[in-house]
Amino acid sequence: MPNLLKKPFGTRGKVHQITPESAGWRYVGFSLYRLKAGDAAAEATGDREIILVMVEGKAAITGAGQDWGTLGERMDVFERTPPHCLYLPNGTEWEAKAETDCVIAICTAPGKSGHEPRRIGPDGITLTERGRGTNTRYINNIAMENEDYCDSLLVTEVFTPAGHWSSFPSHRHDEDDFPRITYLEETYYHRLNPASGFGVQRVYTDDGQLDETMAISDGDVVCVPRGHHPCGAPYGFEMYYLNVMAGPLRKWRFVPAPEVEWIMERDG
Repeated sequence: MPNLLKKPFGTRGKVHQITPESAGWRYVGFSLYRLKAGDAAAEATGDREIILVMVEGKAAITGAGQDWGTLGERMDVFERTPPHCLYLPNGTEWEAKAETDCVIAICTAPGKSGHEPRRIGPDGITLTERGRGTNTRYINNIAMENEDYCDSLLVTEVFTPAGHWSSFPSHRHDEDDFPRITYLEETYYHRLNPASGFGVQRVYTDDGQLDETMAISDGDVVCVPRGHHPCGAPYGFEMYYLNVMAGPLRKWRFVPAPEVEWIMERDG
């Protein structure tokens, strides 16, 4: 059984660290810090580019030899306000000093070109609706393919109302055959409101060789190496997730699961 569900390994400091080596793939990395006011965290990017996402709280950030001041505004991710983020290229360093209790996500992928560092959001990030009926969810696109300041990273936030499905109709992006489909590894960092709740996520391939259904708790990460990957929020529990994707081509093209293709055709 593949170990796709990653539980936090602590409650303070770095609580997640997923690398290509630990995940058994080639591109995506994800780590998460939970800091108390006054705590600090620092890393070098090495050969990877990063997008630092202030999930919650405020921190003073320096990176790539610049002082970026205080990043962060929302104190609870379920405020649904746009996040404060920072893009840093490969070959740089960063440091965060928490001004309040905060949650900081570090999204990484191979860096190649040494793009210029830059702030991302909150300006320019607009919460948009996607889907119909109980498939409706709300998206904060942080760095999707229309932005050209990344080599590899695709990053977005999704808010799924209680009782709704998300990453649905089921779809996969696990072949390098552009423009029909692209190969993208993906991580989901999940949060739930109330935090005592749970969600579900299934990761499965058409041939059934991979078919795992997981109960998601607040703070869990799910790795999606291949296959379809829908998730659901039971009635009474709102779901948030932060997606990180990367592959050989920075394009998001997917193929629906055969059993839901009719929904895609109907809904457009």
